[in-house]
Amino acid sequence: MHRSKISAGLLALALAGCGSAPAPDAAGPETTVDIREEAPATVKAQSAGEAKQGEAKPGEAIAVSAANGPRIAYVYEYGYRLAAERIPEVQRSQADLCEKQGPQVCRILDMKQNGSEGRYAAGSLALAVAAPRARAFGAQLGKLAGNAGGTQVSSAISGEDLSKQIVDTEARLRARSVLRDRLMEVLATRKGTVAELVEAERGVAQVNEEIDEARSWLTEMQGRVNFSRVNLSYEAGSPSEGGFLSPIRSAMGNVSTVLGTIFAVVIMLLAVAVPLGLIGFAIRWAILSWRKRLGAKD
Repeated sequence: MHRSKISAGLLALALAGCGSAPAPDAAGPETTVDIREEAPATVKAQSAGEAKQGEAKPGEAIAVSAANGPRIAYVYEYGYRLAAERIPEVQRSQADLCEKQGPQVCRILDMKQNGSEGRYAAGSLALAVAAPRARAFGAQLGKLAGNAGGTQVSSAISGEDLSKQIVDTEARLRARSVLRDRLMEVLATRKGTVAELVEAERGVAQVNEEIDEARSWLTEMQGRVNFSRVNLSYEAGSPSEGGFLSPIRSAMGNVSTVLGTIFAVVIMLLAVAVPLGLIGFAIRWAILSWRKRLGAKD
């Protein structure tokens, strides 16, 4: 009887941690505080080892481990201006250079190209490049555009620090794994009533779902850190010149569009007016005919 009460208490305490789980990047204390009561031996040994490493000798620099360093997801953006007919060539050559590096170094995420209209054309290419080589690889891509007569007109580097989110997600994943092991132990020993065992099974299913979600978040964030995103954009032509002639050039360039719009409006009016005119003419003819018949009878 005493052992049944102990298992029931453990089950209730474990299921309390299976409530609605916040997102991995949300701040707030964990609900499964009971997990800290006993840590695995490996964790204790690791903590002891870290404590010894933390005791630095006088005059000795303290090294920061890579795992505790900043985990930043970088995004590189480059813009090129070149002739409209050279955009597809440069885009293909840069994509080929990425594929030659292999999937462990570079991957193509997205590739778009807008058909040229006159002197205007545009395109884009998105790559995922191994973080240590991303910046140097961007320089290689710029050389390919330069060899084709292109000019780099814009560049930007931005980063998002994911260190806290990754650490929080890893801690949550470890906590949920320990909680799942405890629930599985309750099911394996078959201690408790049928209702308690059913609740334990439900708790295991919910904890497994939370573990899968945390692993998915962790994999996505680690991928963003390990592979930097490189966004390339292409456009043809040169910047429009200002001054007195600029509005005139713009108006002359829009003449065809204005004329096309006028003809479209005329066609729409004819398409509506002609049928309505025929119907009105038929009604008027019928009324006049009816009046003539009445006059003839009188």
